[in-house]
Amino acid sequence: MIYNIPFFAVIILIAVGMYAVIFRRNLIKIAIGITIVESAVNLFLITLGYREGGVAPIYTNLPANVVIPGGMVLPVPQALTLTSIVIGVAVLALMLSFIIRIYQYYGTLDSKKVRRLKE
Repeated sequence: MIYNIPFFAVIILIAVGMYAVIFRRNLIKIAIGITIVESAVNLFLITLGYREGGVAPIYTNLPANVVIPGGMVLPVPQALTLTSIVIGVAVLALMLSFIIRIYQYYGTLDSKKVRRLKE
C-alpha cells in the first residue's frame, strides 16, 4: 500500500489540473492547470522508474562478477523526465507570451469574452 502513494498523488494532480483547464475561464489559471498536469506526468514517469534498493546507472571499474543486490535503476524514465521538463518550460513560456498578447489585444483574460470578441 505504501508503494501506491505516488500513483495516488499522480491521480490527484491530474484531476486538479484538468479541473483548472476545463472549468476555469482565466487564461493564466488554464496555463497553471496545464503545468500541473505536466508535473503529474513527470511524477508518473519517475514513479515507474523507481526500484527498491536500486543503484544509479553509473558505470565504474567494478569487476564483471560483482552482483549489485537491488540491481541498477533504468535511466530511460529519468532521461524522459528531464526532456519533458525542458519541453514543458518552453511550452509554458509560449503559452504565457500568447496570453500577454491576447491581453494586450483584447484587454481581458476571460476566455469566454475573448471568444465572443473575435467576431
